[in-house]
Amino acid sequence: MTGFIGQALIHIVPFLVVLTFIVTIHELGHFLVARAFGVKVDRFSIGFGRALFSRTDRKGIEWRIGWIPLGGYVKFSGDLDASSVPDQAGLDELKSRVSAEHGSAAVKDYFHFKPVWQRALIVAAGPLSNFALALVLLTLLFSVIGEQIVAPRVAQVTPNSPAAAAGFQPRDLITAINGRPVAESSEVTQTILLSANDPLTFTVQRGEQVVSLIATPVRQLEDDAVAGRMRVARVGLALAPLREDYSYRRLNPVEAAGKGVDTTVSVVTTTFRYLGRIFVGKESGDMLNGPLGIAKAAGGVTKQAVSYEAPPAVLMMNLLLTYLQFAAIISIGMGIVNLLPIPVLDGGHLMFYGYEAVARRPVPARVQEVGYRVGLALLAGLMLFATWNDLQKLSLFKFLGGLA
Repeated sequence: MTGFIGQALIHIVPFLVVLTFIVTIHELGHFLVARAFGVKVDRFSIGFGRALFSRTDRKGIEWRIGWIPLGGYVKFSGDLDASSVPDQAGLDELKSRVSAEHGSAAVKDYFHFKPVWQRALIVAAGPLSNFALALVLLTLLFSVIGEQIVAPRVAQVTPNSPAAAAGFQPRDLITAINGRPVAESSEVTQTILLSANDPLTFTVQRGEQVVSLIATPVRQLEDDAVAGRMRVARVGLALAPLREDYSYRRLNPVEAAGKGVDTTVSVVTTTFRYLGRIFVGKESGDMLNGPLGIAKAAGGVTKQAVSYEAPPAVLMMNLLLTYLQFAAIISIGMGIVNLLPIPVLDGGHLMFYGYEAVARRPVPARVQEVGYRVGLALLAGLMLFATWNDLQKLSLFKFLGGLA
């Protein structure tokens, strides 16, 4: 029992807290924009299934917490289900019923009868709220802790590695990759991770000399304390800065916001680049995480945040800042996933609305119906793939160690 409680506190509880927070912001984005356009709302739910808590306000909106805490939804009046999936026959019946009961003017208060641009903004508000949340959290973090730059100095070169074959030496300072300047170790690591089997040209400062070295990252199996076991691209370099390679600066609110925007854009572009490489077969998808993987990562960052000797107040502050950073990254990921052009996701709705705006008529009901079925299959397949990845990257029995 003690083992189970310990594992829950380290992995499951932080994961659910962060996920619930992010989902709430996402659904609030949909809700607030919908209400701004006068859309009638029946229910705002965090979680699915039977209600653990439910309250209906004076406007007739039910505020609910479901017992399955893995998502949420806003149910607009007249929705045929929690996903706002339209059915033409159902919409015709709804329009006739609303007109008969409340008059034809009341139809305009229903989501599916709003102008297409309003429906698109309502749908887009969810993912955009995720990006806005990430920006706010990152701005707060940069305002509190400032910015530390760690120069990419080579500390060690693995024998018989691509880096060794390229001619890297300890103390080399990497200044550019493929002609793009780099100033931080994280930039070098990120570029290598997304360049498996693609030759990279490194510009290196070696004492007073500038040299150009070409190395091709290769995938290798690694155990990561946060992400678990996965195949990642490496060239065989260990980066460790000298004292003079560290720099630090405090950021005022404007600078912190700018850094927050840069970081958010960088995560978004990097993620889409990674997804694009999966699509063309250049990446295996090992770094895609499902619920198990995110829970494992939540436990990993928790352990790291409290792994050193410090007063309890300092550890709690470090844990809070760590969770804020973790929430920002997960929020960006949720925004990206929801913008994928897959029916049943926000991106799929936007794709249909784009067609409707150009063609001046909705996507045919039959096409939408097939699209949603295909979308559900794709989404289920993506979840299964991500969960399989999770199980491959970590030993399930090791992850659940202590449950017995």
